[in-house]
Amino acid sequence: MNQIGEWLHQHGVRHVECLFSDLTGSARGKLLPTDTLIATGELRFSQVALVQSVTGDCLQELVPELDPDMRLVADAASLRMLPWTREPTALLIHDCLYEDGTPVPFSPRNVLKRVLARYTELGLRPVVAPEMEFYLFAPRERADQPPMPPRSPQGMSERVRQPYSLDRLQEQSPAMDAVLAGCQTMGLRADTLLHEVGNGQLEINLLHGDALELADQAFLFKRLVRQTANEHGLQACFMAKPLADDAGSAMHIHQSLVWADSGRNAFSQEDGAEAPRFGHYIAGLQRYLPEALLLLAPYVNSYRRLAPFTAAPINVEWGYDNRTCGLRIPHCNAHSRRVENRLPGVDVNPYLAMAATLACGLLGLTEERQPSAPLSGSAYGRPYAFPRTQLEAIERLQACQPLINLLGTEFVGTYSQLKQSEWREFNRQVTAWEHRYLLDNV
Repeated sequence: MNQIGEWLHQHGVRHVECLFSDLTGSARGKLLPTDTLIATGELRFSQVALVQSVTGDCLQELVPELDPDMRLVADAASLRMLPWTREPTALLIHDCLYEDGTPVPFSPRNVLKRVLARYTELGLRPVVAPEMEFYLFAPRERADQPPMPPRSPQGMSERVRQPYSLDRLQEQSPAMDAVLAGCQTMGLRADTLLHEVGNGQLEINLLHGDALELADQAFLFKRLVRQTANEHGLQACFMAKPLADDAGSAMHIHQSLVWADSGRNAFSQEDGAEAPRFGHYIAGLQRYLPEALLLLAPYVNSYRRLAPFTAAPINVEWGYDNRTCGLRIPHCNAHSRRVENRLPGVDVNPYLAMAATLACGLLGLTEERQPSAPLSGSAYGRPYAFPRTQLEAIERLQACQPLINLLGTEFVGTYSQLKQSEWREFNRQVTAWEHRYLLDNV
């Protein structure tokens, strides 16, 4: 805490956000005056804060009966300035521990750390790079109002698609310039910016690096974009499929493994050829990603995105530079050999999505699985390979013992119960479609 205190005073920080991710990927925590944080040191917080559903329900039944405090332990490497506050304010991401110092198993950051520890045992270090797709919409007056594309500086609404248009990108330059400036302030290593296929849809790629650090960055990036969009009279949307007739939003994860002692790409042999473990890793993704889909498609809306001919996958075929496949191998040299997992929607909790894809690859390595042949044609002609509903995905995860062992029994049980509560709440609703087509016609 001395090191943190010195940094805070050097930067004139008045307040500090002490935060952690709950299971949905939302930031929870406390705002403390700097002097109070330094004097207090370690913080305490209710465990139920981790297990809130997306509908805002605190699921008290998923934590011990008395809901005892957990310890919040700051990760000094996460210390950053916030770009959107009036007074100088910093943030600190915290790990959640029980009183005896053991990790709280249903803390998303701890789930990822658990998987990474297994790689460390093998002398390997995962390297990842997420692509963050999202929409900017005009502000809505009601929560049930359909989203609309933002207006241009000339007051025109973006209604005709212009995929990858630089002109459309420039129309959102005030907000996006502020996002990129915020990324620089927060140490989020943003790289490529482009206008995506959908009306008002954008993408920012984060540069590759350590999996835990990139999960932290993706977690903070969503919050930065939302705050910045609000300041510019816009609404940022990270739903997987916000518009029925427009493109869904993904968080593709590029992933490779390097040897911890040398930094050499473990997917490549010394002569530059593919190492056998590259195939094992791909085969693990093929075998286990359908069972782990609940972590990559966490909401009922997520399953609308996984449809043919929408730049989203419907199976776990793999191929070289083949975007119809769930697993794409980009053009790369031996040093950068990697696989792109195209399954996750941008609605994921980044910690859990990283944990899931790395866990599936790890199981392929340890089981020395063999992949199918790479696909040279369209994967959309192959069978659909995933659960079609959130409920089926819950059941598939609960039945996959290798994933349960790797991710943690208590985590999988808690997460599954949380998702079951969201499924029940969704099915209590009567939708606009039912009113429109059934009210007078059946």
